[in-house]
Amino acid sequence: MLKEFKTFIMRGNVVDLAIGVIIGGAFGGIVTSLVNDVIMPPIGLLLGKVDFAKLYVSLDGNTYESLAAAKEIGAPTLNYGAFINTIINFLILGFVIFLLVKAINKMQKPALAADPTTKACVFCATEIPLAAKRCPHCTSELP
Repeated sequence: MLKEFKTFIMRGNVVDLAIGVIIGGAFGGIVTSLVNDVIMPPIGLLLGKVDFAKLYVSLDGNTYESLAAAKEIGAPTLNYGAFINTIINFLILGFVIFLLVKAINKMQKPALAADPTTKACVFCATEIPLAAKRCPHCTSELP
């Protein structure tokens, strides 16, 4: 069973998948920083100095100074600003992956068409081997 596991783990696609997951996790951190630190501050500034990460609704009906104060007390909150940031993270990550896959597909060489091994009989249109001198279907002599 250990040998079978080793064979499974060392297959190329399993190793490629593991590398993809590790790189994807690191890339997710980069995208999160891009959204939180680069994209959202200018958008918040344009919308009247709003910090999306701190937008919330208190579910207990009380008002709090900030999201941090509500969390410190343990109040139930609906953090819709963090959700907006996560949606933007997802959209950017999805778009970058789309561009990456598109570039990889462009770099791959198209499969070469194999040389034909058959031809059509000129009399009955049946597929026959290229070297045939007579059609096995209609028995006509081929030119």
